[in-house]
Amino acid sequence: MVILGIDPGLNTTGYGLLKSGTDGLRVVEAGVVRGGSDRSLEARLLEIFNGVSEILDSFSPDVVAIEQLYSHYDRPRTAILMGHARGVICVAATMRGIPVVNYASTQIKKILTGSGRAPKPQMQMAICRELRLPAPPEPPDVADALAIALCHHYLGKKI
Repeated sequence: MVILGIDPGLNTTGYGLLKSGTDGLRVVEAGVVRGGSDRSLEARLLEIFNGVSEILDSFSPDVVAIEQLYSHYDRPRTAILMGHARGVICVAATMRGIPVVNYASTQIKKILTGSGRAPKPQMQMAICRELRLPAPPEPPDVADALAIALCHHYLGKKI
């Protein structure tokens, strides 16, 4: 099974592809899709859509695991803008018949570290340990995407 984990963002969308097989779990590809902070919202969304579409077409994952939208009461606008990015990612996957599963950030952190409030450095250490990486993936959005894919792998949600 090939799992595409995505950490959506308007400026930087992290992605990580994991393949599970008889020989275990391995990282196939990981990186970022940049929306560009100096462009219009529409141009950024198109860039994210095109970038994610290219990944989907190149690797044909079995499932897309994505971080669930959450809103902090101090920053509701951030959640609204993030919803746009998640929307184009979900559309790109759905157009190709690839199922999309959502995970709350607290669930992802709890699965990998035992604490739903784990800080980024702890998450990066968990990613290195679980995937036997020599160093944390950079930028942190990539580590987050790999964490989302790992969460899906460990929970084994039926698609």
